Amino acid sequence: MTGRERETAATIRAPKAVYIHIPFCTNKCFYCDFNSYVLKGQPVMEYLRALEREMEQTVKLHPPERIDTIFVGGGTPTVLLPDQMDYFLRSIRTYFPNRHAQIEFSMEANPGTTDLEKLHVMREGGVNRISFGVQSFNNDLLKGIGRIHDTDDVYRSIENARKAGFDNISIDLMFGLPNQTTEMLAHSVTKALELDLPHYSIYSLKVEENTLFHTMYQKNELPLPHEDDELEMYLHIMSRMKQAGYEQYEISNFAKPGFASRHNMTYWRNEDYYGLGAGAHGYANRTRHVNIKGVQPYNTAAGKGLPRLESYEISREEAMEDFMMVGLRMLEGVSRARFREQFGAEMDDVFAAPLRKLVQAGFLTATEHGYRLSERGILFGNDVFGEFIGAMTVSGEIIE
Repeated sequence: MTGRERETAATIRAPKAVYIHIPFCTNKCFYCDFNSYVLKGQPVMEYLRALEREMEQTVKLHPPERIDTIFVGGGTPTVLLPDQMDYFLRSIRTYFPNRHAQIEFSMEANPGTTDLEKLHVMREGGVNRISFGVQSFNNDLLKGIGRIHDTDDVYRSIENARKAGFDNISIDLMFGLPNQTTEMLAHSVTKALELDLPHYSIYSLKVEENTLFHTMYQKNELPLPHEDDELEMYLHIMSRMKQAGYEQYEISNFAKPGFASRHNMTYWRNEDYYGLGAGAHGYANRTRHVNIKGVQPYNTAAGKGLPRLESYEISREEAMEDFMMVGLRMLEGVSRARFREQFGAEMDDVFAAPLRKLVQAGFLTATEHGYRLSERGILFGNDVFGEFIGAMTVSGEIIE
């Protein structure tokens, strides 16, 4: 049996993960290129009803069997008012009702948009993990990146979340921000660790097109740290988190045992997931879709059918490349067994040349189960990932 025949013979299962997009924000942060819109004047309830229609049509097309993770992102989902939040969560329960005790149900939040009433509605509606976009514990830096909250809002929000019954709480921090020094970053890490949370995501700033920061960068008006300083910040983060007992389970994510984000692991393992909402991406049975982005166009389209902007098949070769590039972000690395299960082929045959090159260069380490980034490889992740683009070999022949 050929690899493709083995792959075709595999059982096709419905996704076990759900991503839902709430595209509203109180304001647009200066670095943000996500599909989000300032809340004022937006038809929020009309959007939530359209989202419910998409849920209904989606589960008719791909009926869920067992949902293990749900992630609500944005935008800022917690700009929803308590009654809107209740309606939204009831819609989820209606169309994704397989709610078992082990499910991970995450929602992104912005400090300053959560109060105790709303948090109780979220908790009662099934949300059991909350991720706050803190970014920094320096109020001047927060203003400089367009955030609406300050550090007092952070402490108040986390206190209220704990009162509402949340014990699985994460915060995001950023480094490489304009005017940020290593000392400022170290202060934020100290303040974050004092909260004794089970999970931290710490990302470097990326200057994306169609953002205020990109405009400033083009005009040479964005005072970014030197790349050597940014590297020092990242090394500081890794050291401090390790000293505090957190496992770096992915390039930018740190967790106490048992608290890694299972939903994000779905993406990093190149597994299927439902994607719902304006601008949302989904992936099922090697087909990706992107939804219509604008709020009103999405609302209108959802009344007529699935609100797709585009839908396209991913070739077996591209899926293999994706498997390697996203999988190596995890510090556990990529698994031969998972590769074999998804593609009916052997990783060491398909990617013989880049694997050999990267191991010899000290960027990858061979493990009992597959390959993972070395300590050096973590610092040069993008270079490592790029080696897998167009580099597949089977029996010594390049697959174009």
